[in-house]
Order: sequence, then C-alpha cells, then structure tokens
Amino acid sequence: MKQDSTRNTSYTVDCEDYVHVVKFNPFDSGDSCSLIAYGGNNYVVVGTCRFQEEDAEVEGMQYKTLRTFHHGIRVDAIAWSPETRLDAIPPQIRFCTAASDRKLRLFTSDLQDKNEFKTFDGHSDYINDLVFAPNEGQEIASVSDDHTCRVWDLEGNEKAHFVLRSPGMSVCWHPEEAFKLMVAEKNGRIRFYDLITQQAILSLECEQTPLMSADWCLKNTLKIGAVAGSDWLIWDITRSSYPQDKRPVHIDRARLFRWSRVNENLFATTGYPGKTTTQLLVHHLGHPQPILTGTAAVGSGLTWHRTLPLCAVGGDHKIFFWVTEM
Repeated sequence: MKQDSTRNTSYTVDCEDYVHVVKFNPFDSGDSCSLIAYGGNNYVVVGTCRFQEEDAEVEGMQYKTLRTFHHGIRVDAIAWSPETRLDAIPPQIRFCTAASDRKLRLFTSDLQDKNEFKTFDGHSDYINDLVFAPNEGQEIASVSDDHTCRVWDLEGNEKAHFVLRSPGMSVCWHPEEAFKLMVAEKNGRIRFYDLITQQAILSLECEQTPLMSADWCLKNTLKIGAVAGSDWLIWDITRSSYPQDKRPVHIDRARLFRWSRVNENLFATTGYPGKTTTQLLVHHLGHPQPILTGTAAVGSGLTWHRTLPLCAVGGDHKIFFWVTEM
C-alpha cells in the first residue's frame, strides 16, 4: 500500500441540490449494482452505482437514478432496510429518514405505482442518527439531542426507550449481535444496551468531548471507533473501557467516523465543514499517517461501499467518491 497523500476524487456524480447526507445500501439487494441514497433540501434520490473496480466492462463509474422521493423538508440522516430487494418481483425499496422537523419517515416503494411513507413522531429534538435492525429489518433505532435512544416498529410504535445523559450522536446495530444496540453520546460515553432486558450492559469512555460520531466494526465485533474533539479513537472492548489507540487528525474538529465494510483495519474520518472545504481522511491501523487525503467543497455525510474499499461524501450539487487500497 502506498502512502499516497492528497488527491482528488476518483469519481463524482452531479446532483440537483446540496447533498446533506449520502448512504450506500449496506445490505445485499440481490443485484450486481450498489444502491445509494442521498438527501437534499426536500427530496431523497435513490440510484445505482457500478464501478470499474468490480466490473471490467464499466469505464470509470456508471450511475443511474431509479427514483426521486419528495421529502418536503431537509434530510439529515438515511438508513437502509435489509428488506430492500432489487431481484424481487416487483422490486422493493425501503429506507427511513430523519429530518429537521424531528420526525422519522419510512419510505416503501416498488419503483412503480406503490410509493408509501409513514411518519414517526416522538423525539422532541434534532435526530442525529438512525439504523434498521440488520437481519429482519422489522425495527428502527434512533438517537436524538433530546437525550433518548428509541426503538420503533415499522408502524411507528415505540418498542423501547433509553434515557441518555447527553445528546445521542450515533446508533449502531451489528448483524452478529442482533440483541445489542450501541449508542454513542456527545459527552464521550459509548454504551451497549441489551434489547431483551432493556438494560445497559457495557460502557466505553472517550475521556474527551465532544464525541461526534462512533461506529461498530462490521468485520470485528470487538472493535469500536469514534471521533471526539480533533482525534480518532479505537477500542477493543475485551481489553479496556478506554481507547487502545488514538490520534489527532483534524485541525479544528472531527465530524464523522466510519469503518470500511471490507477490512477491519480501514476507516475514514471527516473534518467539520470549513469555510471552503471538508477534509476526508482514510486511515489504516498499520500506517502512522492517513493513506488517503481528499477534500470536498463543504462536504457532508460519509459512507463506505458494501464490497469495495471505496467511500463517498456528499457536497454542493455533487457526490464525491474515493477509491483506496486495502
């Protein structure tokens, strides 16, 4: 792997509006293309991507919009359902959004005549993150500035409610740990909740604030990563409740942390949108320096491809894609 320094994007997709959030579908949808959703000021676009890194017949990247969903309000977060299938007849697209009006919206579409959405009310402040139950997709968890984590069924009924000590910033559900929920709070604490007993069973400490984002490694359930202040931090939960590894990375403050879905040592972080650009850094735990540095004009959102070492960030009328090495 070469220590490649700053570089421009591998690919870009032009969008009609500012992209507030972008999310690859993390689940197998039964199609050779990858599903991607992005949210603007009042809509969500669902499209497919195919890259030359996975298909020799593709030159660069192919992108196709499948459908634009009217949302009516700015989209702040998107979660994909594992029930989304492109190989079903008819196909089913299902995703949930969080919006600036403190509501969740669950969209279900067959990409033809059936386009439904349900609104979930309950949070009293800004919703920072949400996730579907990864195996059956019958529940959704969300965290908010209102100091709660809530679990909902697909009808919008609240199934569980955890009171937090500070704003909830990230919520993760691991396919191998389906009865546990990981919740990261702004005060620097990460807790795991048992969904059967609805009790906290483990907690990790950053020892610094504000914690802005945390993620649970898909390839290794013992690894947790986060950004707090200007640092990234990594835990092995069998070893200690304090981070085993940490490093200052973003000069002003770090904003997002996401593990790669294909390599347990690969992750990306973003800085806060500055006056002109946002910095994306891709890190490998075997390397002292970031292995890739990218910049995006006021970027937002960060997402990894399901099967490639490729990540995407939204920005001003664009989605930016970077390919790194394993």
